[in-house]
Amino acid sequence: MDILEERIKKIEERNLKVEVDKAWETSWTRRLCVAIFTYLAISLYMLAVDIDRPWLNAIVPTVGFMISTLAIQPIKNIWIKINKK
Repeated sequence: MDILEERIKKIEERNLKVEVDKAWETSWTRRLCVAIFTYLAISLYMLAVDIDRPWLNAIVPTVGFMISTLAIQPIKNIWIKINKK
């Protein structure tokens, strides 16, 4: 019986980890951090290659990224419905 209880405990711990990872993947905190890092990386690149107003021009790809992260979940849900068997 101890073996079974240990297996159940490990499964529950794994499920908790998966739930926390999923919550992080869909969190606004993660999206905001990635958007900030994307903005900074693109701005610095534009600054390095001497593009006019890099801090302003870097907003466009950053906003594009944010829109794409919002659009992915509905597309994923449709894909799951189609491929669920």
